[in-house]
Amino acid sequence: MDQTLYRYSLCMALPLMWFFGFHMLFAPTPGKKIYSNFLRSRRLMGTALLLLSANYAVHFAFSLRLKDPNATILLNLATYFLCYWLFSSAMMTLLDNRYLSRRRTFRHLGLCLAFSAVACAVGVCGPHGWYRQWGTFALAAGLVVYGLFLSVRLLRTYRQALRMFEDTHSDDIGAYIRWLSVFTYWAIGFGVSCGLLTFLPDAYVFVWVLSSVPFYVYLYCCYQNYMLFYEKVENALQEDAAPEATDGEDAPAYHAEIARRIQEWISQEGYRRPGLTLNELAQLLCTNRTYLSEYIHSVYGTSFRDWISGLRIEYAKAAMEQHPRRKIQQVSEEAGFLSQSHFFRTFSEKEGCSPARWRKSRME
Repeated sequence: MDQTLYRYSLCMALPLMWFFGFHMLFAPTPGKKIYSNFLRSRRLMGTALLLLSANYAVHFAFSLRLKDPNATILLNLATYFLCYWLFSSAMMTLLDNRYLSRRRTFRHLGLCLAFSAVACAVGVCGPHGWYRQWGTFALAAGLVVYGLFLSVRLLRTYRQALRMFEDTHSDDIGAYIRWLSVFTYWAIGFGVSCGLLTFLPDAYVFVWVLSSVPFYVYLYCCYQNYMLFYEKVENALQEDAAPEATDGEDAPAYHAEIARRIQEWISQEGYRRPGLTLNELAQLLCTNRTYLSEYIHSVYGTSFRDWISGLRIEYAKAAMEQHPRRKIQQVSEEAGFLSQSHFFRTFSEKEGCSPARWRKSRME
């Protein structure tokens, strides 16, 4: 096997992974208490990156792949098993600050130790024995199943968070965590491919190393960017996790009263208030968010965010007709949208064209 491409690929990947790993472990975050969960997640991710870089360093320093490819495969599988759990835990911690319990941690670490023990047992068998060959394939299959199990749980939690944001916030809070979904689907493909790429013929093993570089660059950039929005998302998660309040209203009669209060609120254009949440509107209407959320779903057949966005879009359309020379950005801000991109996306989904094109069609 020609070592040139293989060693060059390791030389490219190792410095990046060391930098990303140590930066995630030790880089400072804002001193607010709310960032403790973000810091915990980032440290888990940094630990995973350093563990993978240690694996690469062993390959680079001892040329293990050249001396015993089967032992290398088993080492990779054992390393990936632990890293899968670290990656998953880091992502889940961003969505659920109670996820990383002591019991769950010990259970998964026990699974990692058991998997590593089996890998060692397979490794001591003869280099060409059938037991070693089939054992290696069984371990690879187990690794893929474990990774898919963790990914499905993460995606389910992510979708629950999106639904919660849609039902309680007028702004597109879910846009700040969309990278978690992108990363998870990429991780599924990358994780499964890692289990397969480790079996590549020696001449092409550098592909296995180089394929990790864009994956980790994306991960690092997402963490850096997410720190700018983390406080807003975490506040939304904590608010939505708070216990429901009850105000003693009679359930059979509350729809009529809420309808009257909502019409008064709409006539006063209260929906134009930026950053409006379900809790805030419930307080303004002197009801609780359970009744209000149920009313919006049953009467309007939509989520809180889509309902508020619809009201804001109607206001924006009226404003553009009455003031055709007013800038689109100004109309978006007056309607209550914090993000112009959210306004453009919502308007296009509802009207089938951009705000500028819609206004132009009204002026013709």
